[in-house]
Amino acid sequence: MSRRRERSRRERRRRVTLLGHLSRVVLLALFCWAFFQWSNHSLQVTKWEAAFPGLPDNFDGCRVAVLSDFHGALFGDNNRALFRKVARQKPDYIFLLGDLEDSFRGPIEGYPETLAEKFSNIAPVYYVTGNHEWAIGGVPELKERLRVRGVRVLSNEAVTLWREGETIVVAGIDDPNGYADQKSPESVAADLYAEYGNPFWVLLAHRNNLFPTKYCYLGADLVLSGHGHGGLVRLPFTDGLVSTDRTWFPSWTAGFYEKNGSRLFVTRGLGNSGKTFRLFNRPEIAILTLRKA
Repeated sequence: MSRRRERSRRERRRRVTLLGHLSRVVLLALFCWAFFQWSNHSLQVTKWEAAFPGLPDNFDGCRVAVLSDFHGALFGDNNRALFRKVARQKPDYIFLLGDLEDSFRGPIEGYPETLAEKFSNIAPVYYVTGNHEWAIGGVPELKERLRVRGVRVLSNEAVTLWREGETIVVAGIDDPNGYADQKSPESVAADLYAEYGNPFWVLLAHRNNLFPTKYCYLGADLVLSGHGHGGLVRLPFTDGLVSTDRTWFPSWTAGFYEKNGSRLFVTRGLGNSGKTFRLFNRPEIAILTLRKA
């Protein structure tokens, strides 16, 4: 009898130990799942400041919402959480830097139109195309749908922004995936200088990775880009793990950079393309405040 009781006790202990191990595995799996969902669907508002000696005095303190790489992402019912968080920041301007939808999933009916209408109710909106708009197709029609809903579409052109009698210039270029005969960035810059002299100017250009080889030589005081998705996975002491071109340890993927006297700001973006995911790299609403140095 004593041997049977001992075997029974050992069996109970094994069951308890097994259940304990299983519980820990389940809890770890639930934590990893929750963290993954949080990393990919929880909006993060990041606040940045940049000082420039050439900034007109009346633009000191100007707040800009920099948004890119939506890829059809939804935050709340019909993106209600996204619009609410952007509105709370009270931006003076909203810059949309392309990839509203995702070419791997295809267009979503009414998605760009809703973004245009809701953001235009918050602040003046300026938009440039990304590579996925051109991959999906129908870009001229898309631009018109955005225009009639209050968005200023910048297609290789420049406009002035006014604040209390002073101006800065904002130029926007279409993604290189666009028409082969489209105006080059160099021509856009040349036309800008011919028309405005030597202003403080901001360039909206979707592709972050073209800054060190092309955009930094145009003379813009500030370049705003997306496309890099923050390197997908953010690890300590790296600028991201994987580029959108599937190269390892990219640079120019998030935050501020400088080259040739021009400064670049890259937002990590909001969505994911195809089967990619984010880790330690939450969807970003970037709020940039311009300061007079």
